[in-house]
Amino acid sequence: MTPALEPLRKIAAYAVATDPHGRVLLVRASTRSGTPGVWSLPGGAVDHGEDPNHTVVRETAAETGLSVAVSGLRDVLADMRSLPHRGVTIHTDRLIYEVSIRGGNIFDRVGQPTDLARWHTMEEAEKLRLRPFTAAALGLSAASADLRPEEAPDFPSFYAYPGPDGLHRSQRFAAYAIATDPHERLLLTRIAPGYPGAGRWHLPGGGTDYGEQPGIALMRELIEETGQEGRLIELLGVASHRDAASLGPEGYPIDWHGVRAFYRVIVDAPTEVIVKDVGGSTSEACWMPLAEVAALTDDLLTEVTAEALRGAKLI
Repeated sequence: MTPALEPLRKIAAYAVATDPHGRVLLVRASTRSGTPGVWSLPGGAVDHGEDPNHTVVRETAAETGLSVAVSGLRDVLADMRSLPHRGVTIHTDRLIYEVSIRGGNIFDRVGQPTDLARWHTMEEAEKLRLRPFTAAALGLSAASADLRPEEAPDFPSFYAYPGPDGLHRSQRFAAYAIATDPHERLLLTRIAPGYPGAGRWHLPGGGTDYGEQPGIALMRELIEETGQEGRLIELLGVASHRDAASLGPEGYPIDWHGVRAFYRVIVDAPTEVIVKDVGGSTSEACWMPLAEVAALTDDLLTEVTAEALRGAKLI
């Protein structure tokens, strides 16, 4: 039985880098880590307010000595890991990026959480002890050393803590849908009074629960917010936004950092839109013809919604 451990949550970004020989870049955990000798993709935690694109470049350079450029988003994964020696269980939302090497030289590190960086063929990587997210990202079935809790611990959907400047801060991972139906309509929600962006149109979705995969969370949120059942088609991208003094129903300013994954979703059999989560952040929802969506000005959309719709070439 896994002992009762303090639940923690973080967001992290990792690099999938390959060389001209098809080898993948991996780093080895040192004796300072919870799983010494285990290999993973280079990367690490997203600092508060940091764009994950910057995280993966910064962390890869620190762990390997190589400078990389992000070429695309490969996947978004989530997992739980128990670390009894630290007294914690950690849920991590992991953004996996494709990167290219710009230059630099691989070096070994002493006294750091990772100590080696090496190129491995897929055949070699298959025989290594890999972190589960690394094996999943590379399509391998390598052995794992992670200790996983039997069930997800209780953890609040909204969690704010005092920052170094005394202002409360919160970092939250969420999943949102660009959901369309056979009638060329887009599913939109409107933010309720008292919440940041009140009155603006927003995409359906929301924060993922502890221990929950982003795609599963999105399908749950779609039903809770609009009563619609959809098919998840593809991951479109990730947006990162910081509001240094967001003011919501809590009644006090919060340094808010949201990292949001956007998915393409098809609703094959649209029904009457019903907001089931009454009293929450969504006041109403509707199906809007794409022609009307294209005519919406930015002041009628939340910033992340406008960014996602532009990325999907819908506005």
